[in-house]
Amino acid sequence: MSTQEYRHIVRIVGNDIPGAKKVLVGLTQIKGIGYNFATAILDTLKINTNSNIGFLTESDVQSIEKLITDPSSGRFPTWFLNRRKDVETGKDIHLLTSDIDFTLRNDIERERITASWRGYRHLNGLKVRGQRTRTTGRKGGAVGVAKGGKVAPAKTAAPAAVAAPVAAGATAEAAPAEKKESPAEKKE
Repeated sequence: MSTQEYRHIVRIVGNDIPGAKKVLVGLTQIKGIGYNFATAILDTLKINTNSNIGFLTESDVQSIEKLITDPSSGRFPTWFLNRRKDVETGKDIHLLTSDIDFTLRNDIERERITASWRGYRHLNGLKVRGQRTRTTGRKGGAVGVAKGGKVAPAKTAAPAAVAAPVAAGATAEAAPAEKKESPAEKKE
């Protein structure tokens, strides 16, 4: 391992992984690859899980990428993949990175459009999978109740010269003459 060149950043499936991380931990930084899937990949390719990812050769990185993008070549069981029986293709696939979020949004939108029960629940922000809602799931805003915060401190009475209206008999020029001196002016 010490004879190989060390790389500080290794790029796998569009993700930059620091070279100081262990291979097992580094692979789990890729969205869609968990601890078990990373362990299965490294066991299939016979790569040491405790070695640093910066010491991997270019051929190792390419073989890891190939196995990640096409897990059927690694002969993983279908239950190991994160998208079984895809609606559009009908195949068992494994989604990575931004494809996970995109597919999830599309699935929810499809349920809303078809007006399924799940679609209504998603639309209203309620629980979808049959959980109890009588006592749980109260994270939303309160309905019909004013949220109480800190009570604002009572305002102190303003000085009489500023708050009181100018007397009916006094002129506009006389009002500034009644101004009190500030403490800084008194010291001088």
